[in-house]
Amino acid sequence: MSIRRTSGLVGAVSLALILAGCGSSSDGGSDAASEMDKTRVFAADNGKITIPADPKRVVATGYAVPALIEADAPLVGISSWKRGEPMMSREDLAEYKKLTKVAGEQAAETNYEAIAEAEPDLIVIGVPAPVLGDIDVKRLESIAPVVAIGPSLPSAWRDLSRKQADAAGALDKFDEGQKAYEAKAAELATKYKDVLPQLKLGHVGAYGEVAKGTFQREFGGSWGTNIAEDLGAKYYGKVKKAGTGSSAVSEYPSIEELPDAFGEADVLTYSVNADGSVSEAVQYVLDSKLWKNLPAVKAGKTFPLRYTEAATYGQAMNTLDAIDTSLAPLLKS
Repeated sequence: MSIRRTSGLVGAVSLALILAGCGSSSDGGSDAASEMDKTRVFAADNGKITIPADPKRVVATGYAVPALIEADAPLVGISSWKRGEPMMSREDLAEYKKLTKVAGEQAAETNYEAIAEAEPDLIVIGVPAPVLGDIDVKRLESIAPVVAIGPSLPSAWRDLSRKQADAAGALDKFDEGQKAYEAKAAELATKYKDVLPQLKLGHVGAYGEVAKGTFQREFGGSWGTNIAEDLGAKYYGKVKKAGTGSSAVSEYPSIEELPDAFGEADVLTYSVNADGSVSEAVQYVLDSKLWKNLPAVKAGKTFPLRYTEAATYGQAMNTLDAIDTSLAPLLKS
């Protein structure tokens, strides 16, 4: 007999029994299943996506990898993220190495079979929007809900990492990291308040092209400058022809333009590798006679900055320490 054809009395009794069973303390399975079935709508780069309210098995790629490792998200697979290894804590690096790699360094190196084998209930893609085209999102959606949360402006890593942690249901640990960073940044801003805000700074980034005779100048809000700005640093000027993403806050002049770029600078900073070594692109600038004749260089006001590509609060704590160590001589001048 179908449920629709039972009498009202039988239907009422059946419903009462069902409800009583669901409320029974001896049947925790139904409650657990109900919790797992809860969903919410999340606004991502690829639209408004229905995702688990409390994900249990998350796959992360790109910039989402370090953010979600730090936030203690329930990761079951990640992409390779070698560029971030030098900035990870010992514990996070151990976790990173332990996790199954389901994609390479590039978005095109996504292993769909490996992702399916990880049985995720959520996939967080942390690549820039233009790179999203290298991923078969529809294929991933057949495995689990997909949220694309990729970088835009370099300084937007703060909001980006928070959204990634939010999607993965890992905001508690994330918030702890944010508070620790903001407290330390505020402390250092106080330490340098009588020095940095009064100076005009310029920054040489790590991505000039020696073969083309260019250097990278980074303005405020770029990778090499945005964390120093939290201490009160003021990087003057702006991009002549602003594009999107990092090209909105950095440009690539020819080496002959060094005097025009940095002639007004009181202080010059430049990106170095995590171990303090200087990349070929930056060394090209430092070896130039035009660089050596700049007022700030002659005054001895040039400072290397490590960990300039930090994209999480944990990584940025390292950057704060590095900036403090490098700029300390300014407090004595």
